[in-house]
Order: sequence, then C-alpha cells, then structure tokens
Amino acid sequence: MPYSTVDDIKKMLPEDLIVQLTDDEATGSVNQGRVDEAIEQADAEIDSYCAGRYAVPFGTVPDIVKKLSVDISIYNLYSRLVRDMPEVRAERYRSAIRQRRAMAGGNITLGVDPSPAASTDGRAETNKPTDGNVFSRDKLEGF
Repeated sequence: MPYSTVDDIKKMLPEDLIVQLTDDEATGSVNQGRVDEAIEQADAEIDSYCAGRYAVPFGTVPDIVKKLSVDISIYNLYSRLVRDMPEVRAERYRSAIRQRRAMAGGNITLGVDPSPAASTDGRAETNKPTDGNVFSRDKLEGF
C-alpha cells in the first residue's frame, strides 16, 4: 500500500500542474504511471530511513509519513522535467530529509511501536517454548 495517492498530491498541486509534470505524451491528462513511480520512489526513501527503527512498510500509515510521501513525490515529479526547482518545493524536500533523519534517530515519534531491539547478549534466541523439548537439560545430564 503506498503511503500517499494522486488525490493527496492534488490537495497540494492543481491538477493542470500535475498534468504538466507527467504528461510527456501530450494527452491532456495526468499520467498515473508517472505519479505512481514518483510515490514509489518517495516511499522507498522513507522506508530506507525508517527500516532501522520500525517495521516497514507501514501497515497503517502515520500522518507524518503520508506528508513526507506527498512532499517527496511532488519533488520527484518536478525533478523529472524542471531544471530550476521552485524554492518552496526544494525547501519542503530539505525539510523532509531533516524529518526522515529525525525519525531514523528516534527524535520524532511516528505514533507506532518501533521494531523490537535485537538481543545484545551474544546468545541466540528462539520463540519456541522449552516445555516441548525432546532433549532437555535433565535428559542430557551425564553426556
């Protein structure tokens, strides 16, 4: 499930601008495939930052992740064609980078539980209960 949709992007950009950014074939409509690609790239960036702390992809998308997905997707759409990025888009992308770093460092909470920390005692762990062991400590005593 993507973290944002074309409808989310339309809340931030007028549809005619999205057409300009995606319609290389001059059909006069939004190229959904290019929007989807921009969203996929944005979501992959977000996941790469969050994977060290959270289980990704998110099942329930936190609001901040949705916002970042929209901002990065828009930046990706502009990046396809525009040599001079509008300053507001460049600043929102820089802000998204700062927020992703803060999420990865645990300085911004997403409202979801982080992934469990890996064991640091050097021993292997299992989720198998010990009461079903064929070879228990008592049975192996003396070997």
